[in-house]
Amino acid sequence: MNTKQKIEIYSCACPVCDETVEEIKQLVSCPSCDVTVLDTCQPDIAAKAKEHGIKCLPAIVVNGKLSDCCKCGCTDETALRNAGVCVA
Repeated sequence: MNTKQKIEIYSCACPVCDETVEEIKQLVSCPSCDVTVLDTCQPDIAAKAKEHGIKCLPAIVVNGKLSDCCKCGCTDETALRNAGVCVA
């Protein structure tokens, strides 16, 4: 895949979020993936999370769209693949 993938992980810097951040970093395997961790304790990031419709954390946004895996509050490799993310 040659298209740049923008992956945003919305977190509240808690142990559960930290575990998901590490899991996603291990799953994402493409050199064209740009992974950013965003701390929702920051008011501007919290507002951005609300714009995406994020209701629980951690949450993953791929290319501006909330991943299906995060609409239910869980991480799912298949949903990430369906969003176009190259995973290991």
